[in-house]
Amino acid sequence: MIRFFKRASVLALVACSAQAAYPDKPIRMVVPFAPGGGADLTARVVAETLSKKLKQQVVVENKAGAGGLIGAAAVARADPDGYTLLYTTPGQQMTLPYLVKNMPYDPDELRPVSQVSLAPSVLVVNTQLGVKNLEELIALAKRRPGELNYVSAGIGASSHLNGELLQILAGIRLQHVPYKGTGEAVKDLVGGNGDLAIDTVGIYTAFIKDNRLIPLGVTTPDEVPILPGVPSLSKTLPGYDASPVNYISVPKATPDAIVRQLAEALRATIAEPCVKEKMLEQGILAISNTPEEMAELLRKEQARWREVINKAGIAEK
Repeated sequence: MIRFFKRASVLALVACSAQAAYPDKPIRMVVPFAPGGGADLTARVVAETLSKKLKQQVVVENKAGAGGLIGAAAVARADPDGYTLLYTTPGQQMTLPYLVKNMPYDPDELRPVSQVSLAPSVLVVNTQLGVKNLEELIALAKRRPGELNYVSAGIGASSHLNGELLQILAGIRLQHVPYKGTGEAVKDLVGGNGDLAIDTVGIYTAFIKDNRLIPLGVTTPDEVPILPGVPSLSKTLPGYDASPVNYISVPKATPDAIVRQLAEALRATIAEPCVKEKMLEQGILAISNTPEEMAELLRKEQARWREVINKAGIAEK
C-alpha cells in the first residue's frame, strides 16, 4: 500500500511538472519500420511541421522489426511524459494483436492521440507476370494456386492484410512473403523477385510512371487523383475497401493535458496546406481527429480486421 502511494505521488509530480513545462526538450517520434517506406515518409512530413507547432524539434527514429512490434514495444515501455511518440500504423494495435500469440506489449498500453493520414493503396504487379488487369491476375492465380507471391512490409502490416482480403474476395491462394519494412519489399518486387503487392499509392507511383510496375486497381471505393484511370478493386471485387489509418499514439499513462496539447498541435499540423500537399504528392490524405474520435476509430478497425484475420485462418500464429 505504501509503495502504491509513493508511485502515485511520483506520477502526480511528473504530471504536474510535465504539464507546466512541456515540451522543454526534443521529442522522439518512433517509426516502427525501416527508412524509405510509406510510414517513414509521412512521419517525416508530420514531424517537420509539428516541430514548429510545439517549438521543439521532433526527431524521427526508425526502429524496425517484427512488423512494427519492436518499435511499438519500445514506446509502450517509455516514460509517459510526452517525449516519446509512436507513428502508429494498423499493425501495432488494429491487426497484430490477432495475429501474434505472444505480443511483447499489451496493445492497450498505447493511447491514441490523433489520426494523421488515410493512405489509399494500389495493387501492382511485376511486368514479368504478364497480366494487365485484375481479372487476368485472378485467372492466373486460379490456374497456379499457391505459386504466385505477394510481398509486404511484414506480418500484420496493411500490405499483408490487403493481400489476405484479396484472396478471400477473389477465391484465390497466394504465397505471402513478409519483409522488415516496405523499402525492402519494394526493392525485391521491382527487381523481379516478387509477383505483386498492395501498398500505399505513393510508394509505387514512380515505378508505375516509368512502367516498371503495372497498377491493377486501388483499394478505395473511387479512383485516386494521383493515379487517374486506375480503377477501384471493388469494381471487380465488391466489398474491397482497405485504406490504412495512420495515427500518433503515446504510452497509456501520459497525462491528459499533454495528450490534449499534442492533439491540438497535430490538428494544426495537419491543417497546414504544405502538409496536405506533401502528403497528396505521396497519394495520402491528411486527416486529423480528437483523441476520443481516434479511440473510437481504433475500436471499429480492430473489429473489422479481426474478422478478416479469422476468415483467412491466420489468427495467433
